[in-house]
Amino acid sequence: MQLRKIFFVGLISLALLSGCSWFNREEDVVTMSPLPQVDNQFQPTEVWSRSVGNGTGGIYSNLRPGWQDNRVFAADRFGVVKAMDIDTGKELWSVNLSEKTGLLSHNLPALLSGGVAVADNRVYIGSEKAQVYALNADDGSVVWQTKVAGEALSMPVVSDGVVLIHTGNGMLQALNQADGTLKWTVNLDMPPLTLRGESTPTPAFGAAIVGGDNGRVSAVMLAQGQMIWQQRISHIGGATEIARLNDVNVSPVVVNNVVYAMAYNGNLAAMELRSGQIIWQREIGSVNDLIVDGGHIYVADQTGKVMALDMQNGTTQWTQSDLQYRNLTSPVLFDGYLVVGDAEGYLHWLNSDDGRFVAQSKVDSSGLQATPVVAGGKLLIQARNGEVYAYTR
Repeated sequence: MQLRKIFFVGLISLALLSGCSWFNREEDVVTMSPLPQVDNQFQPTEVWSRSVGNGTGGIYSNLRPGWQDNRVFAADRFGVVKAMDIDTGKELWSVNLSEKTGLLSHNLPALLSGGVAVADNRVYIGSEKAQVYALNADDGSVVWQTKVAGEALSMPVVSDGVVLIHTGNGMLQALNQADGTLKWTVNLDMPPLTLRGESTPTPAFGAAIVGGDNGRVSAVMLAQGQMIWQQRISHIGGATEIARLNDVNVSPVVVNNVVYAMAYNGNLAAMELRSGQIIWQREIGSVNDLIVDGGHIYVADQTGKVMALDMQNGTTQWTQSDLQYRNLTSPVLFDGYLVVGDAEGYLHWLNSDDGRFVAQSKVDSSGLQATPVVAGGKLLIQARNGEVYAYTR
């Protein structure tokens, strides 16, 4: 059976902005919440901005910057990768990974995806063309390039001498960090219809914890690629194909030997790291990454509700519902505040204790889609048009 991946978040955006129903029934129409009116308790300050190519090309993408020491690295979908000074935004180098055709026409775009990872003075990024690149962080030169099993939709993760890639056809692959050669492949299985995007693996105690399109969370040994356990946190249900989507696209979080993961149309679950046994679960679903910090779990669910939960049992501590259907980014904690972006290009700053709005800033009219990044005392956010912004409080 042919596998189909849908740009689900992108479809939501189109439905919201056009005011159209997916299924031509009045009850299926959803409306973006109006922009909340916020009396800023402080004014978020833009420190610098820098254009990186042409952005995502209008498709759903979580391309986001990486950083190390005093440098920020960012890319656009078409192949441009840039290094910038983290304090000033000054461009340090720029390369283009697009495929040169030798003709007078434009080069073929590289279709970069997933986000930029940085480790041991190398920059790693994958592509929808099933290519993974390792670049020298000092000048952008290609150290190695490897073809993987499918679209490299997750952000690369470097741990224990391997580069982990979760491909769009459900394969978890480990590449040798030194030269990019393939070490092992694990088939995570996937249903015929899935969401666009893949869970970024989380290394923990010699294992990779990763979500799958089949509603399961898996633990795989980093050294050999051997499966340790699998746990289902979502069950197929509903009358439509959309309602039956149960992907675990969220990157799992491991804290105190407990794995926290969340499925779309499924559950938020806490599992034992050693066995995968479920400790507790709640019916909360999302494609946005979650935060576990200070005894709290912070999530933005698939409708755009932002919530804080108790990490011990999943009980709700507070809910902020005024951002529903604004196509939120994953939240981040910055300077004690919970920060989330939306499809209209706004950053919303929430009090992490009670969810109240404390500040709001318009960043870019092209919209925000990628997860914000906290780096060197600054909040970095890449807009859909490729502009990278650095903010402070």
